[in-house]
Amino acid sequence: MTQFQATPEPHKNPISGEQPEIETTKATLVEAINLALAHSMQHDENVVVLGEDVGTNGGVFRATVDLKSEFGLRRVMDTPLAETLIAGITIGMASQGLKPVCEIQFMGFIYSTVEHIVSHAARMRNRTRGRLTCPMVLRAPYGGGIHAPEHHSESTEAMFAHIPGLQVVVPSSPARAYGLLISAIQSPDPVIFLEPKRIYRSVKQNIVNNGEGLPLETCFTLKQGDDITLISWGAMIQETLEAATKLEEQNIHADVIDVASIKPLDMTTILASVERTGRCVIIHEAAKTCGVGAEISAQIAEKGLLSLLAPIARVAGYDTIMPYYRNEDYYMPSTQQIMEAALKTMAFQ
Repeated sequence: MTQFQATPEPHKNPISGEQPEIETTKATLVEAINLALAHSMQHDENVVVLGEDVGTNGGVFRATVDLKSEFGLRRVMDTPLAETLIAGITIGMASQGLKPVCEIQFMGFIYSTVEHIVSHAARMRNRTRGRLTCPMVLRAPYGGGIHAPEHHSESTEAMFAHIPGLQVVVPSSPARAYGLLISAIQSPDPVIFLEPKRIYRSVKQNIVNNGEGLPLETCFTLKQGDDITLISWGAMIQETLEAATKLEEQNIHADVIDVASIKPLDMTTILASVERTGRCVIIHEAAKTCGVGAEISAQIAEKGLLSLLAPIARVAGYDTIMPYYRNEDYYMPSTQQIMEAALKTMAFQ
């Protein structure tokens, strides 16, 4: 396996009081994906990896680097450039006892898999009345911000969130990428695992490579405050946290919630926060109309209307195709836009 920088991090023993050194790995988000895949494959021989260039080349973003040399070509398989085929083979493997993790190189190439994912993977448990499940993970780098060509910057997570039988997960940091992927591989049902490539290498975190997963149906509260709730996921968490820090300079303290699981949604955590703050801004990169933010907003209105002190605000991408790189920055929501939406919400009387 690729060797990443390891640093000791003490954890106090609750019984003896001693602080033994526990080895952690300093990893980026894409390296955390690699660690989670390797750990899962080491501890479960049914976990296999397949996709375009995932073996010999280690993936277009190097997420699967060195896996083929460690686990062999029977468990790390390069496929033809055929996403429909990749999805079909993955579902077949999953239905027969394997735990396949397939990679679609970019989310813009995912649409030819939809027939298999919607008509078969998502329905496997229901169709067989529980006799068969479909323990597969479909990984895809998604989102803009890297000046990629057409079809390489899609943010269409809402499309899959609409499909019963699918879980949709979007990590926002190396630690969450590691823990969520571990749990996704262990899930008996299909998981669409969307990796925000804009932050693949922008942040490093200490990862305890012990195979412990994170819940797939829980929001994470990253910052606590009583004035306003800021809700986001994926790469936009970075700008959301920046906005929350700048709001503190104006004595406005925000709850920052990382949704993480687009489907199922942890509305319990979201509603508890909005009940306390009374004000809410939802931030996502995807187009605004029918985005996941609209669903969150609707559920807050249905279940928490009397807690609101101001209208719910949304900061989102435009209802257009992601533009080419020269105009990409105009499309992407910014820290300033989040700030303006939060201040407007705070000023509402």
